[in-house]
Amino acid sequence: MVKTVLKSTTALIACASLAGCAAGSGLLGGGGNYDINQTPEPISAQDRAQGAEYHPQLMAEFGGEYTGPGGAYVERVGKNIAAQSGLANGRDAYTVTLLNSSVNNAFAIPGGYIYTTRQLVGLMDNEAELAGVLGHEVGHVAARHSERRQAEAQRNSLFGTLGAILSSVFLGGSGLGDTLARGSLGLAQAATLSYSRGQELEADKLGALYLNRAGYDERAMATVLNSLAAQNALDSRMMGRSETRVPEWASTHPDPASRVQEALAEAQKYDAGGITARDQFLNNIDGMLYGDDPKQGIIENGTFIHPELKLAFKAPQGFYLVNGTRAVSIGGQSGQGQFSMASYNGDLDRYVRSVFAGLSEQQQVQPSSVQRTTVNGIPAAYGVARVNSGNGQVDATVFAYEFSNGQAFHFLTVTQAGNTGVFNSMYQSMRRISSSEAANVKPRKIDIYTVRSGDTVRSIASRMSYSNYQLERFLVLNDLEANSTLRAGDKVKIITY
Repeated sequence: MVKTVLKSTTALIACASLAGCAAGSGLLGGGGNYDINQTPEPISAQDRAQGAEYHPQLMAEFGGEYTGPGGAYVERVGKNIAAQSGLANGRDAYTVTLLNSSVNNAFAIPGGYIYTTRQLVGLMDNEAELAGVLGHEVGHVAARHSERRQAEAQRNSLFGTLGAILSSVFLGGSGLGDTLARGSLGLAQAATLSYSRGQELEADKLGALYLNRAGYDERAMATVLNSLAAQNALDSRMMGRSETRVPEWASTHPDPASRVQEALAEAQKYDAGGITARDQFLNNIDGMLYGDDPKQGIIENGTFIHPELKLAFKAPQGFYLVNGTRAVSIGGQSGQGQFSMASYNGDLDRYVRSVFAGLSEQQQVQPSSVQRTTVNGIPAAYGVARVNSGNGQVDATVFAYEFSNGQAFHFLTVTQAGNTGVFNSMYQSMRRISSSEAANVKPRKIDIYTVRSGDTVRSIASRMSYSNYQLERFLVLNDLEANSTLRAGDKVKIITY
């Protein structure tokens, strides 16, 4: 959550929109008719103009460009694989950006703009996987999959609002829930709306074709999908969920686990022998930032700490936090929410009411009253509004805080009617942090470790800079099994401060 970005609008972060492919023509429909060997339509002047317009907005939505080690490398690999598509002549026709985001995501938009996050790159194991993911995204553009999604987004007036989605499991398909799920959808989410099953398979095939043309191992599409499926499963386990609802590439690109076998079958159509360039890949990502950027705040064991805004709060028991560029989302079985900020003119009561007013165009949402209080010495105000949704009545709560630097922050939560108390501990946990506590917030990075004689999977995993799930994180990060044997001289990724 970045201070400078948050000032523009009240953001609603994705909580339930990430569960599958609701866009397009359904999970099993759409796509499937594109000849992967045909010459794609070239990048038009209209596409280039559209891409140039959306590019800076997408950059802001995803934390800006990551300019540290690896940025130029990702750009070079991306331009090379994009050139295999034939969309444009020459590598310079493409703009490839490594984004400073801690979610696993990659996407492309018309006009030759291709993106991946540093977090997704960190999950990869070699250059062929990087090329495969970027090639997959280029494949969506070559097959013009985005045109249908953009048309739907424009019909719903999605573009022009830089926000995200708050759609609780309690909200139905109409009224407030529908507005939150669609009308507040921001450009970044519109650009990465879920593809249909058929479109995914087409993009997988195109990704494999581009890998073959560039001389890479075509099996990389399958191996990176396997890593994404493993990361999904681990995320769910760490959050105590039966399914993952995290903003990530595997959510907007549905069901990576079931696509592994299809990707392997596609790879078998080509002659084996392509390169993976693993050592080159590892050398170029060594030292790359991993996880939350402290400038955007960090989440540690259920607590969000922002060293620049000098604040912290803790999720209620049984809930999880997901950090985003514009907001922090809060998820759990009994409620959903977000933490963000909006413009503030010094009137906290008006601030609370303005957040409610922005929730729905179809119905007026306002609390019966706004109550004033103090939380850990911070002036605060809150209100609750009961709203009729497609699944019955729900309670929307806005709990806002006034900080001495002239800024205000707020929680927006949604629960079943009468169940607002599940978030009370979180509201009361908001506190200022000292300069010394802020200074102790340290970034994590990827460190390429060379295995020594006597090292084991477990001994190396113990070097990971986490207090929990050290082994599990290490295994997923390196595409290893618990019984894998490591040899002296092997290179693996570990996460350190």
